[in-house]
Amino acid sequence: MNLDLTNKHALVGGATGGIGKASAIELARLGARITLLARNEEKLKQCLDVLPKDKGQVHDFIAADFSKAETVAEKVHRHMQDKGISYHILLNNTGGPPGGPITEAAADEFRRAFEMHLITAQLLGKELIPRMREAGYGRIINVISTSVKIPLHGLGVSNTIRGAVANWSKTMANELAADGITVNNVLPGATRTGRLEQIIASKAKATGRSAEEISESMISIIPMKRFASAEEIANAVAFLAAPAASYITGINLPVDGGRTGCL
Repeated sequence: MNLDLTNKHALVGGATGGIGKASAIELARLGARITLLARNEEKLKQCLDVLPKDKGQVHDFIAADFSKAETVAEKVHRHMQDKGISYHILLNNTGGPPGGPITEAAADEFRRAFEMHLITAQLLGKELIPRMREAGYGRIINVISTSVKIPLHGLGVSNTIRGAVANWSKTMANELAADGITVNNVLPGATRTGRLEQIIASKAKATGRSAEEISESMISIIPMKRFASAEEIANAVAFLAAPAASYITGINLPVDGGRTGCL
């Protein structure tokens, strides 16, 4: 099985923590050169220091705020021009919208989430796809959520936007398949990240229950009876980025300990 990413270049979103950071590390371990993409420059520098360089890679970063889609795309475009580089792998990944019932969500919450998740992904895709076509190799991977299969209680805006990204991805997969570019979605289940801690804290506050009780309740519906690690999600990302996954496109891949079953 060919998992070698030597001479491949990956742009990794949300790369300073959680699934994004774990994915950047795993892609680098397989030989890819990494450009980290997130808004906090200090954290980007810290993350840069821990990326594997066993195959002589020189990694770098771009500091940009995903809530400003056009600015993100402009910075990536300028970085590609200045460095004379192109990308073979795009990992679209950023923090989810705030929780809350969909009936109480303001219109601006949907607009912000749409900009951050779908518009940013669209603009980055348009920047990177032409060079992926030239290279005859492209992997676009979106880290979204199992809410694509089963909406999650109390995450109304997130459920809506994740579904939009999933269908954007499937549409793009069909359009790019003949170019040797695959487009897939990774659907993490409950994963030990800062985002999960926020969700648990929010549910605890809303219900008056303890964080431990909320955690136990969430784990009780997972067949594996535990939360995922960020590294376990990153393994799925890395496989889909590799040559071995060349005939896999347009899928939603749950990495959720069996929670969504065969849905």
